[in-house]
Amino acid sequence: MTLTDKSGAAVRVAVNDAASRYEIFVLDGESETLAGFAEFIDRESGSAVPQRIIYHTEVPPEFGGRGLAGILTEQELDHVRAIGKHVVPVCPVVAGFLKKHDGYADIADPVTPEILSALRSG
Repeated sequence: MTLTDKSGAAVRVAVNDAASRYEIFVLDGESETLAGFAEFIDRESGSAVPQRIIYHTEVPPEFGGRGLAGILTEQELDHVRAIGKHVVPVCPVVAGFLKKHDGYADIADPVTPEILSALRSG
């Protein structure tokens, strides 16, 4: 499936496990440009289901208004579901997306003091 942003440009979302983040790229012919990312940490203990805590999403101003944060968030949530984890939306972008898209409620866990502690130590 080819993804496109609001301008019609092709985009690609990838998981960069080495950097613990999802990345979105804008494609232009043979080249691609990093246009944003969402950072995460995984938490295996303290929950019945392993959790992916998404704590920061960033799309630079030069890529603003193209819907990239929404595409990135939807793709990362689909990936979290596919790998059998739950998401903890510490990031306001992800939390806002979840409020508007209840189809992901089954994989969304609340932000708790333990989660915030894991982030600080993480």
